[in-house]
Amino acid sequence: MLDKSPEQILDGKLFHIQNEFKEKIPNIILCSEPFHKAQFLSKLINSFEKPIIFVDLDLLYTGYVESGMIKKKNNLTIFHPTKENWEEKFTEIITKISKEKFMVIIDSFNGIYNMFEDLESAIFINSCIMLLASLGKDTDSSVIITAMARKKENEGWILTPGGKQIIKSTKTGVYLLKKIENDLIIREIEEDSKIFKI
Repeated sequence: MLDKSPEQILDGKLFHIQNEFKEKIPNIILCSEPFHKAQFLSKLINSFEKPIIFVDLDLLYTGYVESGMIKKKNNLTIFHPTKENWEEKFTEIITKISKEKFMVIIDSFNGIYNMFEDLESAIFINSCIMLLASLGKDTDSSVIITAMARKKENEGWILTPGGKQIIKSTKTGVYLLKKIENDLIIREIEEDSKIFKI
């Protein structure tokens, strides 16, 4: 009988993960532990030399930066959009990403949908994300969206209602992040997919 255990890739510098994120756009990182998410984002940001736009909607990462627990890199610009200034901030972000290569991190999906409650707004937000992804392809940029999610038996990973459409898109990469012992592990949600060990 053949061993079907998935391939494991040691990726301390996140070189392989960055290449993986170029395959599809946007990429969604599902996680159930906020601290693991912040730890991963810090490592991802430190591994990237080009400009980074960080859209901080749950203010967790900003809290770590302001407390000095995470050092802010010079190539990082942090945005804190609100419902009132979303259009202005989003316009600024798409203007930047349409001109040069960026890594755009939206943290988190849940924060977006907490800001815009109704279904019509969910459709609007999905359109914004897909526009960002389309512009990102033209400049070889990456778009990474984190999402706090939980797995339900017989239903798979559960996000806010509007999140289902983004996850189901064939253009979207969907990854699961968790910690096993001292290692952060990230893999696509499909069974037998490669495992990246950080």
